[in-house]
Amino acid sequence: MPPDEPQRITDEEFLAAEPDVLGSTLGRFEIIGGLVVGAVGQREAHSRVVRRLAAVLEDARDPTGPCLRIGSDVAVRFADAEDRAADRRLNVRYPDVFVRDCEPYDVNTVRDHITLVAEVASRETVDSDTGVKYQLYARAGIPVYLIVHFDKSWELIDRIEEYRLDWSGMRYMPHRVHRTALVLDTPVTLAITLDALHRP
Repeated sequence: MPPDEPQRITDEEFLAAEPDVLGSTLGRFEIIGGLVVGAVGQREAHSRVVRRLAAVLEDARDPTGPCLRIGSDVAVRFADAEDRAADRRLNVRYPDVFVRDCEPYDVNTVRDHITLVAEVASRETVDSDTGVKYQLYARAGIPVYLIVHFDKSWELIDRIEEYRLDWSGMRYMPHRVHRTALVLDTPVTLAITLDALHRP
């Protein structure tokens, strides 16, 4: 395949390949309608916030409550695109952070077990995080979506937008904008200042 030609992949090819092999071959990527889309490396502040958000969600799990697992940068298959060509259907994303139940992981069905998904917006991903993924995650029935927005320096968190799913229309409705601290009551109960999430 010529280097400038878009690379496509079918669900059979994706499922037959080992994740490590795909990563070494394709680098950081997502699959949108079968098209392999390269993902750029993120800034240090983005990585720090993702790590801390995953850690605080993990620590907030109630040991007497339902079993929950925290995932980060793990493949999640969403509904296939409607196309007759096998290499134009597959949709696989790697959310920054998600909370799911403890059913065995399966890339094909894990989306049905996710109760919260969070994306930390960057210059390169903000349009996708607030547009395509916003719609994709709602259509998948994920109850809570958090979008972390940095300020203009891309170093400090400006706000975290929290959306809740309107089940009747399978769309997200604004629930709360967290400006000084992230306070959640579902699927875990937690409170953490934004400063604690982004401070170097």
